[in-house]
Amino acid sequence: MAKRIINSTPKQDGFRMPGEFEEQKQIWMLWPWRNDNWRLGAKPAQQAFLQVAKAISDFEPVSLCVPPTQYENALARVSALDTDNIRVIEMTNDDSWIRDCGPTFLVNDKGELRAVDWEFNAWGGLVDGLYFPWDQDALVARKVCEIEGVDSYKTKDFVLEGGSIHVDGEGTVLVTEMCLLHPSRNPHLTKAEIEENLKSYLNAEKVIWVKDGIDPYETNGHIDDVACFVRPGEVACIYTEDESHPFYKEAREAYQFLSEQVDAKRRKLKVHKLCVTKKPCYLQAAASIDYAEGSIPREEGEIAIASYLNFLIVNGAIILPQYGDENDALAVEQVQAMFPDRKIVGVETTEIAYGGGNIHCITQQQPAVIR
Repeated sequence: MAKRIINSTPKQDGFRMPGEFEEQKQIWMLWPWRNDNWRLGAKPAQQAFLQVAKAISDFEPVSLCVPPTQYENALARVSALDTDNIRVIEMTNDDSWIRDCGPTFLVNDKGELRAVDWEFNAWGGLVDGLYFPWDQDALVARKVCEIEGVDSYKTKDFVLEGGSIHVDGEGTVLVTEMCLLHPSRNPHLTKAEIEENLKSYLNAEKVIWVKDGIDPYETNGHIDDVACFVRPGEVACIYTEDESHPFYKEAREAYQFLSEQVDAKRRKLKVHKLCVTKKPCYLQAAASIDYAEGSIPREEGEIAIASYLNFLIVNGAIILPQYGDENDALAVEQVQAMFPDRKIVGVETTEIAYGGGNIHCITQQQPAVIR
């Protein structure tokens, strides 16, 4: 049985969150099913998730967690993919964003694995959370740790989602002020106290605070739509010179800010530009999404956060969102230049963007441990 580690922190115990570009054992995912979040009974979203899982499975194993009512359906759909690298696990959940409710895995120099189980409140709790209740999502991290036999730390009274952090594995963390300082997360803590928690639970020395994200309403501005580490000392950041684009201001400010930063090792960051879509993406057919009391309703024409930056790094590849947009090919070209030794695999994920996230949001990497 996996244990809870009490009276200590990862930093005290010599555990760190590795960079996403480090070797991985597998990727975890959750199955979409909520009729009040996904269009058309979540069927188009399920197909998009399957295509993401299939793309990942060509490079490493995928563990897909599915609620009981969808187990047979998911099993049949996965079986049709003709791959032996996706396992289906029954797991009750409230929605499908395992990046945010799942565990953040940690490693040490002895080849051991642990995890952080952050407090989860559905992106805002009773202030502006996206749905109620969220108690089953709050158990996902511990269930995953139990399946893998991984001991974990629980952050009591500290709310955090995995999509709100990026690390370089060498002591530097990227976050946004918009999200981490939002009154629906940890209003009882100061910025300095939040930073100390990040350093303690990720084993970091420096936190770089980007001002704003591009999604102020659903995630309150997660960093994983804006910037991420390519490797130590290098970051990718969304960028556009189109002043009419909805992400123009936040993208330009983030790029300029990051270009002036140094990391924990005192390296000046090299910042790679990553384009945004030529045309903004807006939700269509919102009437096919059910209304449910306790959930934030989706409205026709609301902007979808279609960011190419929300890609996933896997062993030997990048799984990159594509939107049927004029800039899809440019995004592939730019990401390939950032990762010359990895294959760039584009997956059409507009349907996932309609639901509030993308490839990085629906996945969680489990690092490989070298003993």
